[in-house]
Amino acid sequence: MRALRQLWVQVLIGMAIGIALGVLAPGWGIALKPVADGFVKLVKMLLAPIIFGTIAVGIAQMGNLREVGRLGLKALVYFEILSTVALGAGLIVANVARPGAGMNIDARTLDASAVAGYATTAKGAGGVADFLLGIIPDSVGSAFVGGTMLQVILIALLMGVALGAMGDSGARLTTLIDDITKAMFRIVGMVMRLAPLGAGAGMAFTTGKYGIATLLPLGYLIVALYVTAILFVMVVLGLVARLAGISLIALLRYIADEILIVFGTCSTEVVLPQLMARLEQLGVARPVVGLVLPAGYTFNTDGTSLYLSMAVVFIAQATGTPLSLGDELTIMAVLLLTSKGSAGVAGAGFVALAATLSAMPALPVAGLVLLLGVDRFLNQARAVVNLIGNSVATVAVARWDGALDLERARAVLRGEDVPPLVEAAA
Repeated sequence: MRALRQLWVQVLIGMAIGIALGVLAPGWGIALKPVADGFVKLVKMLLAPIIFGTIAVGIAQMGNLREVGRLGLKALVYFEILSTVALGAGLIVANVARPGAGMNIDARTLDASAVAGYATTAKGAGGVADFLLGIIPDSVGSAFVGGTMLQVILIALLMGVALGAMGDSGARLTTLIDDITKAMFRIVGMVMRLAPLGAGAGMAFTTGKYGIATLLPLGYLIVALYVTAILFVMVVLGLVARLAGISLIALLRYIADEILIVFGTCSTEVVLPQLMARLEQLGVARPVVGLVLPAGYTFNTDGTSLYLSMAVVFIAQATGTPLSLGDELTIMAVLLLTSKGSAGVAGAGFVALAATLSAMPALPVAGLVLLLGVDRFLNQARAVVNLIGNSVATVAVARWDGALDLERARAVLRGEDVPPLVEAAA
């Protein structure tokens, strides 16, 4: 009974029930999709105010714009290095494992209408200039209404700098924003009680709609991605965690609730508020949590990078399209841009993949059809790696910046009783 009070145990039970329901009664499983979507929407409605409050208060308390710029630069350097490593790892594994070899599919026989929407969105996403201009909202309110993360971060940064320069009046307003943010975290705590239901409904929909049999034709690709994801987490992120002074295994145990919820719902955003609270509880300074973690959701998508590089090579192999070393290096360069340019767009992984294929004339965009049936299963792996990658990134950047209470972090990861720092973690 004591174990049943643990959220991760409840989520596991919910997922097991969901899988069984999806297999035994697929119609019922598909009908539960609104339940899973509703849970995700409940959390997403809180994202903008929580991100705004956490960043604005953290920057105001930091009181130094130069420090903010230095922290942001360190985070971006880290993000680009890890993204490049992830893309390279994906290309290497895809070339060694060759999951698409022997399929001998004629791209002209594929029905491209099923992925036409993704291709259209990719063309309309624009280039780097459009992406940068998109960070600036049309109005302050539109950033919160649209829930665009980078726009909210920009407004929060400006507000934090302004509050830090206002003296006593700014301090009073900072306290008010901080109290409102704590109230939002309280609401998150209420919503997370529904996590087992949301994760279970998500698994029921996935297995009910696509079925286990869907995995068989592309099973090799799925296994290759999952094995690569595990190796990337344990080797690359494990090394980063060790350099930061913490144990990766202990960190994974600490965020086990969030990992399971993401796996069940295929959404990293659904655990963002709670993950921010847990990392602050771990001993990461609030400005680092507020700035690095939300920004990482756009710029540090290690799991998506693994998936994109492997998917491009898979499509080339399946359709018999030869790729030279120069082609693959070009693909890596293109993916570094397209993976950011599609961030925040619905179906961002498929949009980035469509944009990459469009940029390489030799590769058929219609090859996306091959991945439609298993995308949900692939998305579970890349979402979990994205979550773990950003958790490790936040801790690593904090240690790099001298903003990590390492003694507290180790005590928390050992399971020792440590006074809570934030409402949601308490």
